[in-house]
Amino acid sequence: MKALSVLGSTGSIGTQTLEIVDDFPDRFKVVALTAGRNLDLLIRQIQRYHPEVVALADGELVASLRERLLALAPQERPARLPELLGGSDGLCAAAAWPTADLVVTGIVGCAGLLPTLAAIRAGKDLALANKETLIAAGPVVLPELARSGSRLLPADSEHSAIFQCLQGTPWADTARLSTGIPTPGLRRIQLTASGGAFRDWDAADLVKATVADATSHPNWSMGRKITVDSASLMNKGLEVIEAHYLFGIDYDQIEIIIHPQSIIHSMVELVDSSVLAQLGWPDMKLPILYCLSWPQRLETPWRRLDLTEVGQLSFRQPDPAKYPCMQLAYAAGRAGGTMPAALNAANEEAVALFLDEQIAFVDIPKLIERVCDRHRVDLKADPALSDVLATDAWARQAVREAAAGSAARPVVAAAG
Repeated sequence: MKALSVLGSTGSIGTQTLEIVDDFPDRFKVVALTAGRNLDLLIRQIQRYHPEVVALADGELVASLRERLLALAPQERPARLPELLGGSDGLCAAAAWPTADLVVTGIVGCAGLLPTLAAIRAGKDLALANKETLIAAGPVVLPELARSGSRLLPADSEHSAIFQCLQGTPWADTARLSTGIPTPGLRRIQLTASGGAFRDWDAADLVKATVADATSHPNWSMGRKITVDSASLMNKGLEVIEAHYLFGIDYDQIEIIIHPQSIIHSMVELVDSSVLAQLGWPDMKLPILYCLSWPQRLETPWRRLDLTEVGQLSFRQPDPAKYPCMQLAYAAGRAGGTMPAALNAANEEAVALFLDEQIAFVDIPKLIERVCDRHRVDLKADPALSDVLATDAWARQAVREAAAGSAARPVVAAAG
């Protein structure tokens, strides 16, 4: 029985993790949950999983949660209420909860950085679904991992695919993950991308893209922010940076390939020119399960892959004119230091403005590029955590200032 702390339990990764707990009740139990503002779903989760602790990102909601739990009918109320915590300190306490064996990091964005670091410092193994941990703070996180002995097991479908492929080589070694040490025998990583909502659009038509267009993913069921990242291909650019830190491989050895079917989740090329790939239906539950069960594999009743049903697997190079965010991410990764933190924060803020219909879709890369260019003079090559957090806050403010000026057009004007 493996005890889980699920960070972001009401989000996409969190709810799918809990579905796996339902599928394997003799293998996994939940001891800690954290959430944002979805108290209705969180209360149902508390009723079902009986966690020892629950933490809310917004500490002001803790009293309301307590009142609602106490107001439940006796037959609906947990026999013992969990410890209720709030704010950043509460999230970090739940992440480092003493009885947890594995922490699933499903909090979206840089908000998941501090709880993830708390889990690492407590010596917990992590199923890493929060890619921003390594992207924004790789130079900070890697030394922390070395000190604590924690293991990062990648829960993103692409990095899980790479990790699974490497298990079939003589160099399989989780101790090497996120150390900055190059993975022996690995020549190249190929990250596959669906191409997102706009893969069949002409680049010139993106000025007309609406929020509804950008949040309609052709293959995957994901949250709104990451679906927009998929449409801009920023998600793949961020995954390039994450792969660099996870597997110790140079940026010149990491490629992005458009694969519309989303059946091959990524590939590795070894030094003898062999290419290994991991295949499956586009379903995040499989990589999450592999993190939870590793080093074992658990038999599932899930739908089996039938390649005759798929029919064909196709590939093409991404169009830089359609996906400028991709090159911005490569440039930020190569610059290193605090530049990926600036890139990530600028993207989060720009996407939030787009989802709020304050800017056009095509303004997202323009704002990111402007902020990254401004950050060059202040870049910290060997940052401390305080440098990363300061860069994150500065970049968000810089995006808001730029969007308020002449750089960004209202989305209505862009659509018209």
